[in-house]
Amino acid sequence: MLKRPELWGNQTWTLHHENAPAQASLLIRSYLAKHHTSVVPHPPYSPDLAPSEFFLFQKLGTTLKGRRFQTIEESQENAIRELRAITESAFQEVFQQWKKRWERRIASRGDCFEGGSA
Repeated sequence: MLKRPELWGNQTWTLHHENAPAQASLLIRSYLAKHHTSVVPHPPYSPDLAPSEFFLFQKLGTTLKGRRFQTIEESQENAIRELRAITESAFQEVFQQWKKRWERRIASRGDCFEGGSA
């Protein structure tokens, strides 16, 4: 909301989040309803549809794998540096993959599927 107020104001947002308790709480659902934010439903046990699972955590894990940090702050600084290094085009590609994964899930009538890419 604070990052892109011009987009928030025109109510064109669609939010996709997993079913984590913090994200599905009554407080969050009420806030989203109050601001007329559409929410893409997330099927339970579906990490194949969560970009954080199939892209972000994997990317961070690959770049930080085997590295040792002396402090929590050092670990956070390195993770933030790696996150900022991800290009806009990489995020756009992930969004396209996400759309393909949803299409594949719909075509399979909700059944889970295996495989690295959409």
